[in-house]
Amino acid sequence: MGGMAIAFFGSSLLSSYWNGAATYYRGLVRALHARGHRVTFYEPDVLDRQAHRDLEPPDWARVVVYGEDGVCAALASASSADVIVKASGIGAFDALLEREVPALRSAGRAVVFWDVDAPATLDRLQADPGDPLREHVPRYDAVLTYGGGPPVVEAYRSLGARGCEPVYNALDPDTHHPAPPDPHFAARLGLLANRLPDREARVRAFFFAAAQALPDAPFVLGGSGWNGDACTPNVRCVGHVSTRDHNAFNCSAEVVLNVNRESMARIGHSPPTRIFEAAGAGACILCDAWPGLEAFLEPDREVLVADGGAAVAEHLRRLDPARARAIGAAALARVRAQHTYRHRAEQVEAILEGRRRTATGW
Repeated sequence: MGGMAIAFFGSSLLSSYWNGAATYYRGLVRALHARGHRVTFYEPDVLDRQAHRDLEPPDWARVVVYGEDGVCAALASASSADVIVKASGIGAFDALLEREVPALRSAGRAVVFWDVDAPATLDRLQADPGDPLREHVPRYDAVLTYGGGPPVVEAYRSLGARGCEPVYNALDPDTHHPAPPDPHFAARLGLLANRLPDREARVRAFFFAAAQALPDAPFVLGGSGWNGDACTPNVRCVGHVSTRDHNAFNCSAEVVLNVNRESMARIGHSPPTRIFEAAGAGACILCDAWPGLEAFLEPDREVLVADGGAAVAEHLRRLDPARARAIGAAALARVRAQHTYRHRAEQVEAILEGRRRTATGW
């Protein structure tokens, strides 16, 4: 069967600036291209992302950057594709695209809503019975999600989704891999996390509380939004860390912390890109506890798990370098064997081809 032409409306493929989904998009699109599919990625020129590109237009995707006067032209261009994807949280024209993309559905052309933050979207829909997205969900051939597991699938089916399937984050081993350490990122514990309202309290509870408990240990915090008011004497805030420097970051800290946003941690089954990036670099990962983590990495063998800052600090007190290296090596082997974007692309291909072949539900 020939490759599909896929039109993908998302936040940005070219910039990770205030765009945590960039790694996810890049891994999936690149893997789909490797399987013979042709992806055109449509991204708006908003939030200063184009001024902070960390990827030039690649040879594995066509990228169309559009402004306010170009969204209708982008929809018209996309209408010739075999599959049209509208991702959540683009940051501009979301309501318009959520309404107009399903109108392009036809025999042989599937339309997909791809939710890259399903817990937040579902919280929004639950809080507002009049949210227009509620009436649009059943108009899509399928809902794919960045994660969320059974609770998210059940929630979308209750909204009338024709089908819902999680497509989890994964590793692109050509992009994220072991690298030489960088003294700029050296620390006992490192964390990459943009400062967001539903993450900040958990960062303080897990990261800053551990830093306060271990005042002599150096900590490093990367991500946009953190500044002097957030940092303590043993915490260095290094600002936005380009995706091209993520390998060095993950290989420079002795331990790399993951802290999910509140909604993702509550629903669970939502491994963020940071976990797979760090595992791909062979880092020893210390992760906040959430349901479903064990489906991706085995606690105490491939990942350390903590339920708060005190537990983070205790892990750091007990952990010796040899065990840290063993945990990182085990995580690297696991994700390379089971959780790469090649695995995810095979899953997406089967879903999309199936939706193009049938006009009925799954």
